[in-house]
Amino acid sequence: MAEKKKTTIVLFSGDYDKAMAAYIIANGAAAYDHEVTIFHTFWGLNALRKDEDIAIKKGFIEKMFAKMMPRGADKMGLSKMHFAGFGPKMIKDVMKKHNAVSLPQLIEMAQEQDVKLVACTMTMDLLGLQQEELLDNIEYAGVAAYLSDAEDGNVNLFI
Repeated sequence: MAEKKKTTIVLFSGDYDKAMAAYIIANGAAAYDHEVTIFHTFWGLNALRKDEDIAIKKGFIEKMFAKMMPRGADKMGLSKMHFAGFGPKMIKDVMKKHNAVSLPQLIEMAQEQDVKLVACTMTMDLLGLQQEELLDNIEYAGVAAYLSDAEDGNVNLFI
């Protein structure tokens, strides 16, 4: 029996459209029976944030990061044509018109397909994010764990 192919994606960007691309590729690879890992770091962690405000004790800087970063995948901005918040609304309307799947739905699909969603613990520390603020059923690891997955990867992407 052939060994399963592996796909790894580093999601560094906090842009809605780039996160969508990462999750579309991840879901496609999983559908082709690849083992898939998405390693979320820096602004890419926002895709894993829960929508609701979680009351957690934080220092001043961590509170500022929490206020400035979008809370949840659906609140992420676009990489281009943001237009003071109108761009994301327009793209979501176009997506709905064409029956395209939203980013939160793509994340849910990835979890259903056993895509390994990993939050970078070092970045969580830097940005003051805690596990309670992120989605359930994800993993927490550092760069060594990502490199271990990527070392055997047939496809390795940085988005």
